Amino acid sequence: MEISELVETRKIPLKNLEDQVIVITGASSGIGLVTARMAAEKGAKVVLAARNEDALKELVDELQRKGHSATYVKADVGIEEDVNHIAETAIKEYGRFDTWVNNAGVTIFGYAMDVSNEDMKRMFDTNFWGVVYGSKAAVKHFSERGNPGALINIGSYFGDRGTLIQSTYAPTKFAVHGWTESLRMELEKEQVPVSVTLIHPGRIDTPYNEHARSYLDRQPVHKGMVYPPTAVAEAILYAAEHPKRDMYVGSQAKVLGLIGRIFPRFTDKLMEVMMPPTQYADRPSNPPEESNLYKAGYGMHERGTNLGWKRSSSIYVKASKHPALTSLLVMGIGVVVWAKIKPNKNG
Repeated sequence: MEISELVETRKIPLKNLEDQVIVITGASSGIGLVTARMAAEKGAKVVLAARNEDALKELVDELQRKGHSATYVKADVGIEEDVNHIAETAIKEYGRFDTWVNNAGVTIFGYAMDVSNEDMKRMFDTNFWGVVYGSKAAVKHFSERGNPGALINIGSYFGDRGTLIQSTYAPTKFAVHGWTESLRMELEKEQVPVSVTLIHPGRIDTPYNEHARSYLDRQPVHKGMVYPPTAVAEAILYAAEHPKRDMYVGSQAKVLGLIGRIFPRFTDKLMEVMMPPTQYADRPSNPPEESNLYKAGYGMHERGTNLGWKRSSSIYVKASKHPALTSLLVMGIGVVVWAKIKPNKNG
């Protein structure tokens, strides 16, 4: 939370997790899987949605054996009727839901001029329209109940700044960010009691790359600093209890957006140099038919086969729970960035 957010955050009372029913899309692997397990452990009732029904059954069985309350819905979030069915199932099973998490997403690795329009449209169906359908279902339910609720949309640090190779994925997240901000303002103007949070993950160690549709010869992978999916789940569940405008997972997500706004041309050149070699591994790429663009990917895996420095947590997420610490952290990052790239007058 930054200084401006201290003034602007709406005071919407949200329930404790143990009293909540939480809907999570994309729950069969990665961030969604971790969030489902963490939410259930904290006492929430969970409604889990994904295309992989076998994985959902296994997950619900696992949670129920541990004494947790969970149900699932096989759904493709790119289909509006499927998303509405998720909401209907939650209401039928529990009488309501209190938090809706739009987490489901897919990606494509390839240069913009190489990626087919058909593949791009399919990615927008999931990444953007799935968020729109989920947001509308959630707001409709909260409005009809007249009780506060939380809508949490999963964006990306590539929704704050364009990139190479995932150059067709970034626009889907830009769209999610624009939709989330616009919807938040409309709900605030109309005094609809919905807390709207946008999560900005950095590089996260999930099967995201293995599930991707790849136009590359070599396998997509995360390199450099990589954060655990538990850090994103922690941010999501904090926002489910506390009204938050934005939650950044990893300082890299905040820094990239900050540098990009202040020094756009410098950031262009930095990305052009850094991104290609940090986007793939030295092994052949998975074939297109193994991607989850048009069908369900494999499930029940929290982590991927990423490389680099794997963090155990996100200090930025933990600091975000304490506004003063976050403001100091942001100012410190700004000072370091300015010192590193300001012109040398003595040179």
